[in-house]
Amino acid sequence: MSVSRLPPTALSLKQFLQRQHVLGLYRNMLRTIRKVPDQADRKYLSDWARAEFKRNKSATDQDAVRMMITQAKNHLDELQTSLSLASS
Repeated sequence: MSVSRLPPTALSLKQFLQRQHVLGLYRNMLRTIRKVPDQADRKYLSDWARAEFKRNKSATDQDAVRMMITQAKNHLDELQTSLSLASS
């Protein structure tokens, strides 16, 4: 019988890819927030995004994680749309 060299907490490939997707979404959210002109709004939004991602960091249910990813994408799209309309 072969012994696995992976630690017992190693992520599956699917979990790893999903984690990378979430981290990319978080980075995109912070990059977009940096474009907000008002400093107070920028601070509020970055604190909110950080708190939301941190609060859901330990979520393991795949359906719940997919739902949270969809919600985060929607928030990001809304913010990008608002910024593009404001700059027009």
